Amino acid sequence: MKQEILSRIQKKFPLVANPFQVIAEELGIDETEVLDILAKEKESGIIRQTSAIFDTKRLGYQSSLVAFKIAPSKIDKAVEIINSHPGISHNYERNHEFNIWFTIAVEPDSQLGLQETVKLLARLTQANDFIVLPTLKLFKISVKLNTTGKDKKKERVKKVMHKEIELTPLHHDIIKYAQHDIDFVSEPFQKIVNALNIDYDTFFSTLQELQDAGVMRRFASILNHRQAGFNANAMVVWDVDEQEGEKIGEKAAAFSAVSHCYLRPKYANWPYNLFTMVHGKTTEETNAMIAEMAQEIDAKAHMPLYSSREFKKVRIEYFTPKFKEWEEQYNG
Repeated sequence: MKQEILSRIQKKFPLVANPFQVIAEELGIDETEVLDILAKEKESGIIRQTSAIFDTKRLGYQSSLVAFKIAPSKIDKAVEIINSHPGISHNYERNHEFNIWFTIAVEPDSQLGLQETVKLLARLTQANDFIVLPTLKLFKISVKLNTTGKDKKKERVKKVMHKEIELTPLHHDIIKYAQHDIDFVSEPFQKIVNALNIDYDTFFSTLQELQDAGVMRRFASILNHRQAGFNANAMVVWDVDEQEGEKIGEKAAAFSAVSHCYLRPKYANWPYNLFTMVHGKTTEETNAMIAEMAQEIDAKAHMPLYSSREFKKVRIEYFTPKFKEWEEQYNG
C-alpha cells in the first residue's frame, strides 16, 4: 500500500481541500492510514518535498546546466561558494574531468545576468574550465520513480500547448506560498487560503490557470531517489546529429526510466548535445536500460555520468530578496 501511495502522490496530486481523503477513497483505505504512511515516509527522508513545481523560464528567470572543472583539493570550498547562490537547485560531483555539475537560475532583473554570474562563480571557485549548457529543446521533465514496479518501459510524452497569461499580484502571492512544502494533514492548503484571505475555489482555480499557462508544471511529491531505493541514477549524454536532434530526443524521452530529456549546445571541448537522466535501483539495472536505449538512439557516442556525491538538491525559492543580496555580497 505504501508503494501505491508514493506512486500516486508523484503522478497526480489531488488539488482539492482534502487531497488525502481522495487518495484514501481510491485505494479503499482510511485517510488516517494515508496520512500516517506519508508522515513516516517524510520523517525517514524518502519524501523530499510536496509542493507546486514551477517552470523557471516561464517565471522570467534565466537558467542553465553548468559544468565546472575543479581541482580535487578545491572541491569543498568551491561547493560552498556555488551552493551559496540562491538559484542553485542541484549540485553534484560526477565521474568526469568536468566534475562539478549544477543547475543555476538568475532572477529577471539580475544585474549580472546568467553568463556573468557563471563567470563570477568560476573565478571565485578557481575553476580550471567550465561549460554553460542551456536548454535548447525540452522533451521531458517529470521525476516519477517506479515505486510499484508496475510502470511500463515506454510512455507517451504529451506535447502541451500553453495559454498565454499575464501574472497578477494574486498569481505572485499564490506562487510564493505554493512553492513551499505542505504538511501532511487533512487540509494541507488551509494555511495558504487563510494567509491570503481567499477561498479554496479561488486558490485551486488560480493554480489551474498557472498550470494551463505552463507556469506551474504540476503539483506533486518529489522522492529522495536513494532513500527510495533508486541508487543508480545516471546523467547519460549522447552525441547526436543536430539536424535529427528533435526526432532522437522524442524517442529517448519515451523511456519511462528517463525523467529528464533535453537538447543542449555542443562545444569544441564537449561533443554531447542530448541529455537524459536515467533512474534505476542498481547500476546493472541502469546500465541495462542505457544499453537498451542505445539500440534505438542513433548516436555517434554516449557516456553515462554517475554522481559520486550530492551537494545540493532543493527547489528554488522564487520572488525572494536573496538573489539581490547574493549579487551585492559577491559582486559589490
